[in-house]
Amino acid sequence: MDLEIDSQHKIGFIGAGNMAYGIVKGILSGNVLPANIKVSAPSSRNLGRFQELGIAVTHSNVEVVCGSNIVFVAVKPHLIPLVLCEISQHVTDRHIIVSVAAGVTLATLEELLPKNSVVIRLMPNLPCVVQEGTLLLAHGSHVKQEDGALLCSLLHCCGLVEEGPEAWIDIHTGLSGSGVAFVSLFAEALAEGAVKMGMPSTLAYSIASQTVLGAGRLLRDSGKHPAQLRSEVCTPGGTTIYGLHTLEQGGVRAATMSAVESATERARELGRKSVVGSRK
Repeated sequence: MDLEIDSQHKIGFIGAGNMAYGIVKGILSGNVLPANIKVSAPSSRNLGRFQELGIAVTHSNVEVVCGSNIVFVAVKPHLIPLVLCEISQHVTDRHIIVSVAAGVTLATLEELLPKNSVVIRLMPNLPCVVQEGTLLLAHGSHVKQEDGALLCSLLHCCGLVEEGPEAWIDIHTGLSGSGVAFVSLFAEALAEGAVKMGMPSTLAYSIASQTVLGAGRLLRDSGKHPAQLRSEVCTPGGTTIYGLHTLEQGGVRAATMSAVESATERARELGRKSVVGSRK
C-alpha cells in the first residue's frame, strides 16, 4: 500500500521504549515529518534518542493525546489500565488509539476508553528500526475500513504489514516479536560454532549475521517453503545433512516450536493479568 499520509495527521506515542522507537524510525522513512510526532514518557531516560530525530518530547501523556489524532500506546501491559484511565476523558471520535501492549485484548482496551472509541491492536517487532519489521493489526469493533487503511499506509515503511483476527496477535508475539530474539540466539550459536572451530570471533559474527539475512531474504523473495530451500542446500553425504542431523538430535525443531508456544502463552497470561488489573 502506498497511500499518501496527510500532513495534517499528528502522531503521538505514549511510551518511549524500543517498540515505540522502532515504529518511529520506520514511519520517518516514509512521508511523516518529525514535526508531526510527539512522544511522552515519565522519565527522560529514553527520550534523548527521539530528540536526536527532531521529535518533540514531553512527560505529559495528556499533552500527547490532545495534540494527536493517531496515538500509539506503547507501554508495558500492566500499565495499560493506569495510562488509559489518565487519558480517557481526552479521547474523542477524532482519535485512533493503537495499542502495542502484548496480551491486552481489544475488549479490555474498549472497556477502559470512552464508548465507540476507535481502537486497534498492533504487534510490531524490533526490525522496524531498519524498515524490515513484521507488523500485525487487529481491529476493534468501531474501526472503519478507512481507519485500517490509514494505519497500514502509515506503517508500510516499517516492513511487512498484515491484518488479521485478534486471536492471531498473541501468536504473532511469540512468532515474530519474540522470534527476533530466537533468531539472534541461533545466529550467536552459529558464530560460536565457527569460533570453536578456529575462526576469529569478529569475522564469525559478521558471517553469521549475513547468513541469517541472506537466508531470510531468500525465503521471503523466493516464496518457497523452508523445507524446499533446506533440501536444495543438502547434497547426499555432504556437510549440510550431517549438520542437520546433529541439530535434529539436539531437538532444535521441537525446542523452537515450544519457544513460540511458550511466548504465545505468556502473552495471553499478560492479557489476563491486565484484565484483572483493569477491574480493580
